[in-house]
Amino acid sequence: MTGEAPRWLTPAQKRAWIAFSGVLIKLPYALDADMRGRTGFSHFEYLVLSVLSEQPDRTLSMSQLAALNNASLSRMSHVVTRLEKRGWVSRCPSTENGRVTRARLTDAGYEVLVDAAPGHVKAVQELVFDALTPQEQEQLAAISLSVLGRLDPGGDWPPHEIRVVTDS
Repeated sequence: MTGEAPRWLTPAQKRAWIAFSGVLIKLPYALDADMRGRTGFSHFEYLVLSVLSEQPDRTLSMSQLAALNNASLSRMSHVVTRLEKRGWVSRCPSTENGRVTRARLTDAGYEVLVDAAPGHVKAVQELVFDALTPQEQEQLAAISLSVLGRLDPGGDWPPHEIRVVTDS
């Protein structure tokens, strides 16, 4: 203990923190419930497919895939196993380093992602962006990037170029 008095939250900070905590708790649940209801798979599985789809060859090492999805390598291995059983992802050794396993989005997985994307975007629009003005949307981006900079100081946010998945 340093002997310093704690920096208690101001009333405005407390109000903001309680509201933000509510979003952190309720939004992932709402997105997962929506995804499962529409597709039968989880929001996290959708994110894994999405991250793979954004790679030029739809392939990443398991450790990179875990890092980009903020997951442990163990969790990612379990998720990729489920996706493999559905034929949406395959594993292969890296051509550069045989000790590295890579996950690759299959054509079937890409088709599932393309089919799921419009519903996901609709849910995000309705749950988040429809509640905000354009100025608030810009503020949300700025605030989120500032907080991410504290949580992951060496990170490159956004961690990759964002590409829109469409069926055309």
